[in-house]
Amino acid sequence: MSDVCPDTAGEGMKSSWPELVGKRGEEAKAIIDRENTKVKAEIISEDAIILPVVVCERVYVFVNDCGIVTQTPFVG
Repeated sequence: MSDVCPDTAGEGMKSSWPELVGKRGEEAKAIIDRENTKVKAEIISEDAIILPVVVCERVYVFVNDCGIVTQTPFVG
């Protein structure tokens, strides 16, 4: 995604967070918002249907019914 979103994911800014899989969604959101101030993390159900539209200021944090992150969050 960093090639698609150079302003929010480039120049030393983090663009993905594989280490957050298995953590609580709220904790993951706070970490993402702190580590890349150019994006806004949004918690969303892993079952949600989303359009495949790249938004360079967004990071989806997919969580299960228990609020645990199930996929690597990334910019876009």
